[in-house]
Amino acid sequence: MERPEPKKRNRRSDSTTAAVQASQNAALGSHEPPAGIEFPESARVHWDWIMSARPRDRWQPIDLANAAELAILYDDIARMRSAIRKQGDVGEDGKAHPLHKVVADATRRVIALSRMLHVHPEATEGRSRDAGNALKAERQAAASTLPNNVSRLIPRVAS
Repeated sequence: MERPEPKKRNRRSDSTTAAVQASQNAALGSHEPPAGIEFPESARVHWDWIMSARPRDRWQPIDLANAAELAILYDDIARMRSAIRKQGDVGEDGKAHPLHKVVADATRRVIALSRMLHVHPEATEGRSRDAGNALKAERQAAASTLPNNVSRLIPRVAS
């Protein structure tokens, strides 16, 4: 019986190896959408956002295919919402526009794909408790400034 490959350990983000890998990732630029997937140019902006959520070297080929699907879904949702705005939320029959259900279903697929790819807010920004702490610190910093955004800790020259 063959032994499974040992799981790779995540590298430390403050190591020299990580710094070298980050430089290589930056030099290579973002991945392109996979060949063989019909990828509309209008989905490119979504693709770029998705690619920026993870380091370049952490994308596997199957992840790229799923990321392309996610970008296309975002693009489809944008087009459907535009159609709803042009045609109105409610049809002449008094019923909701049929695209509302399609958008809702597509949005659920976006959420599922985002979780699967680890590009959702908790994966990219950390736990909400940590974000809350960062927001609290930001609010405290904003409250400790004087008018004209001058900090109380920075000496001022009398005019």
